[in-house]
Amino acid sequence: MAKFTVAIDSPAEPSKVLGALIDFTDRRPEIWPGLAPEFYEVYSVGEQSAEVKEGSSKPVKVWARERYDWSTPGVVRWEVEESNFCQPGSYVQVSVRPADGGGSHVDLEWNRTPSNAKGRMMIVIMKLAGPSILKSYMTKTLQRLAENGSS
Repeated sequence: MAKFTVAIDSPAEPSKVLGALIDFTDRRPEIWPGLAPEFYEVYSVGEQSAEVKEGSSKPVKVWARERYDWSTPGVVRWEVEESNFCQPGSYVQVSVRPADGGGSHVDLEWNRTPSNAKGRMMIVIMKLAGPSILKSYMTKTLQRLAENGSS
């Protein structure tokens, strides 16, 4: 299992950050460029939850069918239901709140348990470099959100 947290301050307002996290339109891979369009599939979207398949093709092809939940104000959590690299119940959770002086403070918790050799390799990569990779990715993505004025 690999579990870590990353804290990010962003000029993007909390509503923009939360809106981008739960945007399950065809634009999602553009908003979140780390998502490989070939894996993106939406099964259902409700008022406070969604079920989607997402994945990445770098450094290896990984995907997960996950249930998103945003029923807790300021929190979006997505939990694995099925995956080619991690066990069901693995999750990512993002908490967003207003930052002092404007923008957002974002806390991301990444918690994945591998299910096979590919998963164990990914966990090793994430244990070594995951916090810095995710912090850089989220910072750049949220900066773009703040500059573009739309989620």
